[in-house]
Amino acid sequence: MPNLRALLVIVLAAVGGAIAVGGMLTASETTHFPLLLIPFGTSILVVFGSPEATPAQPRSLIGGHLVSAAVGLLVLKLVGPHAWAAAAAVGLSMVAMHLTRTFHPPAGIDPLIIVVNNMPLTYLLLPVAVGALTLALFAGLWHRLVTRVPWPERWW
Repeated sequence: MPNLRALLVIVLAAVGGAIAVGGMLTASETTHFPLLLIPFGTSILVVFGSPEATPAQPRSLIGGHLVSAAVGLLVLKLVGPHAWAAAAAVGLSMVAMHLTRTFHPPAGIDPLIIVVNNMPLTYLLLPVAVGALTLALFAGLWHRLVTRVPWPERWW
């Protein structure tokens, strides 16, 4: 059982995560992008539940989503919206995230969503880039002001 301070940090992080999920739900309804809930919902768990982990750092959070989405869009434009292309895009995004040191497991679902749903190139900007940046900013503020956990440990 964690000490009282550690338990308080866990509870406050969970509250922050719940608020972030609520914000994502509102954004998905407003922008009509319900599919963004899948990758960003899991990103919220990583960033709030394990803020010290490398995949929870801004480079991985933002870069992972951007790299994976770009791979998905590239595969989609090259070969079209096929199931095999979606699977290949997920595999390629894992390689790309590792090569760019932006590995963020929740971002691995971005290419699947992009290819299967034949998303436009603008999907990279909205909702992917805007969503990742918004989550990073909110997490930074929440951790600094509420949980008092130093986040991020490193920006890049």
